[in-house]
Amino acid sequence: MTADPTFRPARFPEAIKRLEPFSGRFDAFRLNGTGCDVYFASYPAGTQIEPHRHDTDNHGLVTLGTLILIVDGEETRVPAGQWYHVPAGQLHAARFEEDTEEIELWFVP
Repeated sequence: MTADPTFRPARFPEAIKRLEPFSGRFDAFRLNGTGCDVYFASYPAGTQIEPHRHDTDNHGLVTLGTLILIVDGEETRVPAGQWYHVPAGQLHAARFEEDTEEIELWFVP
């Protein structure tokens, strides 16, 4: 759930901002691919993503701010410049204490 529904990423290049908009648990621009979709995602400070699972194998690179990833009740802080991985089917949650942007790759297993 996004804390500010009017928040849109400002730091991505204009070419990325012309991609298909995506809204759901987060706001993003989506690049559809064969076997993998790429999301240029933004999360304003205060965003909390409730526990959920994906059918996809997800890898992400935080480009701004910090992702707080919660898996098996354990929190991991993923700062800008670092990658993370959430395997397909893994129950996880997230929260963001500061404006955060990521590039997320969702691979079809």
